[in-house]
Amino acid sequence: MTELALLLLAAYLIGSISFAVVVSRFYGLPDPRGHGSGNPGATNVLRTGRKSAAALTLLGDAIKGVVAVLLAKWVAEVWGLPGYVPYLAALAVFLGHLFPVFFGFKGGKGVATALGVLLALNLWVGLACAATWLVMFAITRVSSLSALVAAALAPLYGYWLVGGAAEVAALLLLSAIILARHHANIRRLLRGEETLFEKRV
Repeated sequence: MTELALLLLAAYLIGSISFAVVVSRFYGLPDPRGHGSGNPGATNVLRTGRKSAAALTLLGDAIKGVVAVLLAKWVAEVWGLPGYVPYLAALAVFLGHLFPVFFGFKGGKGVATALGVLLALNLWVGLACAATWLVMFAITRVSSLSALVAAALAPLYGYWLVGGAAEVAALLLLSAIILARHHANIRRLLRGEETLFEKRV
């Protein structure tokens, strides 16, 4: 279907805008792909000490997920596409973030973009995941562990609050990709070596 293909391509291209790189260039900061963890995401930008740059990165990566899904909802309604199409667009924008065509296919781990798509797909699922992250981070001060727990619970929240088989399957895939992208963090967590955030951050 041509309409669906164009929509998914648009979502992928939106996701390919790496706000970590764009914001870092705007602030004159080092390329996040070449320092710290090497991950172009808000957490690595925060390591430069510029909290405003990290906040803009987080916001931008989340908003692009929201924009792609809301666009898909509108297009699906106008063109009469199936109700699961926004979930496909959510995966497309997410994959764009992970493998951005504009930045050599070297993207981030997708947590902020995943939150954005979840909020746009179903506000309550997104809020449940955000609350899970906040609670875990308040307890552990470990960003990666908080993200992993929130991602693991996202399909369950989707099952309880949405219930559609295609929708839950998309959330399962989204969650699995996030867990896979955090494989190095998982190994460090198991060894007790994962980085804690200081209280002042």
